[in-house]
Formats: sequence, C-alpha cells, structure tokens
Amino acid sequence: MKRPKPEDRGYEKIKTNSGKLEIGPEQYENVKIEQLRIISELGFGACGNVTKRTLNNRMLAVKEMKKTSNEEENKRIYMDLQVITCNDCPFIVKSYGYIITFDHVYICMETMAMCLDKLYKNYIKPQNMCIPEWVLGKVTVSVVEALRYLKNEHEIIHRDVKPSNILIDLNGNIKLCDFGIAGKLIDSIASTTSLGCAAYLSPERMQCSQYDIRADIWSLGITLIELAISEYPYQFNTHFELMCAITGLPAPKLPEHFSPEFRNFVDKSLEKNVEDRPKYKQLGNMIWFQNHKSLDYDVGAWLSDVLEDDDS
Repeated sequence: MKRPKPEDRGYEKIKTNSGKLEIGPEQYENVKIEQLRIISELGFGACGNVTKRTLNNRMLAVKEMKKTSNEEENKRIYMDLQVITCNDCPFIVKSYGYIITFDHVYICMETMAMCLDKLYKNYIKPQNMCIPEWVLGKVTVSVVEALRYLKNEHEIIHRDVKPSNILIDLNGNIKLCDFGIAGKLIDSIASTTSLGCAAYLSPERMQCSQYDIRADIWSLGITLIELAISEYPYQFNTHFELMCAITGLPAPKLPEHFSPEFRNFVDKSLEKNVEDRPKYKQLGNMIWFQNHKSLDYDVGAWLSDVLEDDDS
C-alpha cells in the first residue's frame, strides 16, 4: 500500500473544514459553491481564475482551482490553501474559508479594488500620471512585512512577487496575494528554478538551483521600478534575451529625480551578488523603509482621486 505523503494528510485535514465560511461576524456552515452568485470576472492567478461573487449580499472574491492528475499542480493548490487560510497578517489578503468539491477547490477571500499591475496600466499611465513615492513607500512596507511574516511564521518564500500579485482596496490597504507557487524553506534555503514569472526572477534563480528569501527581495526591487516609471525596466524580445539581460547586464536603476533614500533602497534590493543583497531585517532598518513605516498616509484618498480623474 502506498504510504500517504505529508501534504496528502494535510489536505485531508483541510477538507474537514470545507464549506465553513466566516465573513465578519457572520458564520456559515456547509456552504455549496452554487450558493455563491457570480457577479464578474476579476482575473487569473498562478493556478486559478478569480471571480467576484455574493453570499447573502456579502461580497467576496473566489479563487477557483481545478484539481488534476498533475501532482505539481495539486501541490500548488495545497500550498495556496495552506498559506491563505493559516495566516493572520494584515498585509496578506484575508481568507473567509474555502469550498472543496470533487474536482475543484474554491478559496473565498475579501474583495480588493484591483492589483497594482492594473492600476498603473489602466489608470496611472493613460492619464500621464505617476504613482507618488510615498505610495510606493507604503507598497514596500506592506510587501516586506508580508514576506517577513511568511518567512518567520511559516518558513515560506513567496517566489512570485510582481505588480499583479499586490492588491489595493478602496481604503488604501495594500496586500500580497497568490501563494500557489510559494515554497517551503529548508534551513532557510529554497530550490526549484522553474517556478515564477521569468521577468521578476533574480539572477541566482536563473543560474542555480538553490536560493533564499533574497530572491523575493530582487523581485520587489524590479516591481518598485516598474511601478515608479510605469513600465518594465528591461527591454527584450525573447525569453533568452530577458535571461541574458537579468544575468549579464547591470541591474536597472531608478531615475535621479527620485529621492536618494528611495534609490538607495532599490539599489540594495537589486544587488546582483546575492551575498550583497540585504535580508528583511536589514531592509527594515533602512531610512526609506523606516520613514514610510512610521508615517500615516491616506492612500485611500489618493486612489479615490485617481479613479475620479479617470471618470472625468
């Protein structure tokens, strides 16, 4: 008889809570997916599509993932379930519960306004605007705190940090999402080079099989430049050209009109030699991070102005 794997046993345990949703003060038992009425499509993640749905007039985002015979894909589903349902971090999208059927897994989450990829491509860039540095500061604090929480509390590395996996709500809260390709750290080291969006992979992930949380810091650095200048910083036509650029060219830099503190933060995040790249504690001690962690900005009001200008 085939011995069950740890993830199989964990998945069986998770199944016992299928259909139990907790949305604010309201608790639901034995909820079926048919009870969640579809309002609209929201997007696609690493291993599933997301729809906006309602349950008793409560709005929620539902990520649908199809179970298959592919063991790697099913591991992604289990990882997504494990992370999003076992966290209490304010910088990670909140789960209300999940529904497991014969061939699908549905994760029910809080609704957010949009991802940062959509924000800059559909609203910021068309209006010839830019995301203010102080908003990017809040993005940085939120993402670093989310990544630090994953490492410290769950020994997990995200492995897919990019603008489309960072969400913002109408109150200005910024949260990390999509944990389908997150990986367990063993002695603080992860492995497997084939996961994640190539455009945000660090040089060491393209060149060797082992890496640590500093690979996510590189991805954050590329993300911050992209959001700051409203375009991806590397120019390429093929996947090979992209790989050559990331591994062979100097790391991209922010234009000089940004503050020295911001430019220094990004430069450190994009150190080509991973041993020179800081970890979360060192990033958290940098002046630019400390300034934006301590100041209380109204990101929600800024977002409201952006959306209003787009309607005018």
